[in-house]
Amino acid sequence: MRLLLISNSTNAGEPYLQYPLDDIDRFLGTVREVVFIPYAAVTFSYAEYEAKVQARLGERGIRVRSVHRAKDPVRMIREAQAICVGGGNTFALTKKMHEQGLMRAVLACVRRGVPYLGWSAGSNVACPTICTTNDMPIVEPESFKAIGAVKFQINPHYLDANPAGHAGETREQRIAEYIEANPRRYVVGLREGCMLNYEDGALKLIGKRPMRIFKKGITPYEVNAGDDLSFLL
Repeated sequence: MRLLLISNSTNAGEPYLQYPLDDIDRFLGTVREVVFIPYAAVTFSYAEYEAKVQARLGERGIRVRSVHRAKDPVRMIREAQAICVGGGNTFALTKKMHEQGLMRAVLACVRRGVPYLGWSAGSNVACPTICTTNDMPIVEPESFKAIGAVKFQINPHYLDANPAGHAGETREQRIAEYIEANPRRYVVGLREGCMLNYEDGALKLIGKRPMRIFKKGITPYEVNAGDDLSFLL
């Protein structure tokens, strides 16, 4: 499998998809066309999302073809040179992917080596479930099950902060609830500006910030770029 799972599309104060562009270009290699799944978009159209991603990836000569235009979305996925899944609302994305039969289709492609690229919600759906998303369930998918390209869960945009005056749960407390209910599953808190790359049977962290590891019975701890992540595979 070949995966590039990005925490966020845009760092504060930077243009859209600017910071991960070099990594995306390197990851895709000679592949210059991606099939894009835009279904996490809610407050703007799928066509607008396609155009936005095309504008950025087009700078590297990459063509973006959105699956929402296909009469047979599953066939379009099966024939893809690479698959790209954008961020937005994870529940909206999951609902539409289930309705169109895209979860299984994407997994079959990934297992035979088709590159998979996603950010935020697009990273969430690469996991076994979407249960560690930060998003509000604005729609109800048929299941929380996702693609399952990796065995662990991702919490993108992971934050340590507990704002002054905030009496609610922190992100770490919410993840603690998840691992209590799912004791066999690792969760990785993927901070902004970071990504996970799986190639040649190895998983590595890319970025200047550490990643936080959660599992029931283990005190949460940090790993850095270059550390061994084989325990997640």
